[in-house]
Amino acid sequence: MFRMWGKIFRDNHLLQDTVICITDYSLTRTQMVFQSLTDICYELDLGEPIWLDSNVHEFQVHSKTRFSQDNFIEHVDFDFLELQVIEE
Repeated sequence: MFRMWGKIFRDNHLLQDTVICITDYSLTRTQMVFQSLTDICYELDLGEPIWLDSNVHEFQVHSKTRFSQDNFIEHVDFDFLELQVIEE
């Protein structure tokens, strides 16, 4: 089972979080990551962030990354959205 945890923070306080589980093993890891991000953004009522090179590198190394206002097209009222793979 692939599980990803999405968390929204403002002023170092957790505002909202959700965990997405994907059990479709016909998908590649990359497809699971993008599907999880889509599901997390849907549940948290957010537009999908843009992956910058720094996000890609951080996610490849740590299986965790943060999306700030720079990653979103629309204005967001939080400091960052953090994604973390918690089970593969």
